[in-house]
Amino acid sequence: MVGRLADVIVRLRGRAYPLVSGLVVRVGRREVFLPAEQVADLEGERITLASPRVDLRHFERREGEVLLRADVLGHRVIDVVDVELVRAYDIGLEQRPEGWVLTGLDTRRPPRFPGLGRGRAARPDWRDWKSFEPLIGHARSARVRGPFARLGRLKPADLADLLEEASRTESHEILQTVHADPELEADVFEELEPDSQTRLLGERSDGEIAQVIAYMRADDAADAINDLPQSRRQPVLDALPTGQRTKVLTLMGFSPSSAGGLMALDFLTAEGRRTVAEALHAVGAARALQPQALTSVYLVGEEQRLLGVVTVVELLQAEPTARLDEVADLDPVRAGPDTDVEDIALLMTDYNLLMVPVVDDKDRMVGVITVDDVLDAVIPEDWRRREPPPHPAHRREEPGPGHAPHNVPPVS
Repeated sequence: MVGRLADVIVRLRGRAYPLVSGLVVRVGRREVFLPAEQVADLEGERITLASPRVDLRHFERREGEVLLRADVLGHRVIDVVDVELVRAYDIGLEQRPEGWVLTGLDTRRPPRFPGLGRGRAARPDWRDWKSFEPLIGHARSARVRGPFARLGRLKPADLADLLEEASRTESHEILQTVHADPELEADVFEELEPDSQTRLLGERSDGEIAQVIAYMRADDAADAINDLPQSRRQPVLDALPTGQRTKVLTLMGFSPSSAGGLMALDFLTAEGRRTVAEALHAVGAARALQPQALTSVYLVGEEQRLLGVVTVVELLQAEPTARLDEVADLDPVRAGPDTDVEDIALLMTDYNLLMVPVVDDKDRMVGVITVDDVLDAVIPEDWRRREPPPHPAHRREEPGPGHAPHNVPPVS
């Protein structure tokens, strides 16, 4: 007898299953490292070593190492299939040609009274490891996952939901993962509930807040700054790029519940004498605009006065050589900056609109309101807190022969 197993060390390998690189063994009061090459047999109740030699130097964790007991077993992981945080109750290892690999997790809570739970509900819920993203408390090891890992497949709204459910430590790790893509990070913050957004932004410096807000839509950025403590608003504004700061200050001059406070300042305009083909080319080239702002092209005259509107669908269905003023609606529905959001919602409902242009008292275009911004403003708060509909059942992965529960057997 040499000691008892304290933990199993794996290294993450991108899309491949994590490979067991060694064991942490408790010898007396000391924890020592045993390399995987020294393990002859990892199955059953005993772990057999290939050599009796053991390096008794104290184990020190290295960068890139993930400890299955300390980091995974009993901890919450992200289910990237069902988009939720679940707990890992058991770990499945399997022997492959390259060595032992981590292939599955059991995410079903074991029965409190094992003798009573012998039915279907007591069976393990083995899932493929690749369906999960671990939340590794060891920051140096978390970096080995790369900038996106499996979280890159999730939508910003899904990531926002995870952040709102996560603990403080978990949320910091999720944000660290998406931080490598500033646009994705900004999209995630846009999807957060105001309380969560303010809390997470408030834990950052003024410069770090400005870095996030610089990539947000101007209307969302204005809301985020308005929700900050008064003492922090001006320093964050001063740290913004000039263009974004100008847009945000413009929107902050309007009531948040008015058309002016909700509108986006970026939209696509063209002169009526331009052709349909030219307008479609402009739509394809407008990569800096949000997709929601590209459902229509607005016809403008001198000083940006609104003359008409044509949807992208109408452009696709029209003759490429036709002039825009021949296919456009020359009397479009419009709203003023002080129009209440409820009135905007009624306009969109009455006229089946996805966007409404906002004009000043001289009929000059100053912005557009999209349907997603209106819905965000008019949905009652208690509806937001309702339980989301259940996800479709995931495809369960049955464990291979090596998927045996791993307790703490003695090491011999």
